Amino acid sequence: MRATTKLRALLNSGRITVAPGAYDGLSARLVEQAGFAAIYASGGAIARSAGVPDLGLLSVSAIADRFASMADVVGAPIIADADTGYGNALNAQAAARAFERAGIAAFHVEDQTFPKKCGHYDDKSIVSTKEMVQKLKAVRDALHDTDFVLIARTDAIAVEGLLAALDRAAAYLEAGADVSFVEAPTSETEIAEIAKRLPGWKLINMFEGGKTPLLPVSRLQALGYQLVIIPSDTQRAAIKAMQRVLIAIARDGGAVAMRGDMATFAEREAVIDTAAYLVRGKTYAS
Repeated sequence: MRATTKLRALLNSGRITVAPGAYDGLSARLVEQAGFAAIYASGGAIARSAGVPDLGLLSVSAIADRFASMADVVGAPIIADADTGYGNALNAQAAARAFERAGIAAFHVEDQTFPKKCGHYDDKSIVSTKEMVQKLKAVRDALHDTDFVLIARTDAIAVEGLLAALDRAAAYLEAGADVSFVEAPTSETEIAEIAKRLPGWKLINMFEGGKTPLLPVSRLQALGYQLVIIPSDTQRAAIKAMQRVLIAIARDGGAVAMRGDMATFAEREAVIDTAAYLVRGKTYAS
């Protein structure tokens, strides 16, 4: 089954799907091995993995290559971050084709101006509803797989308020988006109002330390959400773990003190399925 079809089946299942963030093949494998049915390819996490902030600094080709490397090693559908489409409608079409070729199942496009900022940064600016509608229509026209899931994100709450954000999200659904994504609600009341007012499938962004209060997944399902993304918690945990082991190495000349907090050699190889690669290699040996 294609990844796009798998994701649509999840959306139609009546159960909410949680998609933790990943940013490379290793983290994508870990999300899948932890039992999650979908993976979120965080644009911010991918940027940070390259050592730069989430300010639209990476090229479309670099991001597409990263998506492809992730999709190549997992079976779970990947929901990706396409930022603003990286420019105008034609830029968004080119990005859509590249990302579809990379093998992801869905991506979201947002109505911020280009270059964008992280959705939980201050001082964001957004394009007109008309411009975003035309961009979504262009993206839909560019996609070949009819099961591909197009997600429309609006960052309008911080700029124009909740009611305007809801109006924008409704217009984006009419323009051909499959899922609405209203970014950065700041209260449970706003979270509930979004779910109540918007038809169809809805996505919400939940992560520790953001502007949106954290709600239990069961509560989000009861409210009417189908997808929950948790973009950056995995990477933030990895940063702290690497800092701790580096402190140990600098102090002790090695990481013996961190042994209990590190994967063993065998556990590391199991994550990336080294044994299966070696067996497959032997089948082609002369």
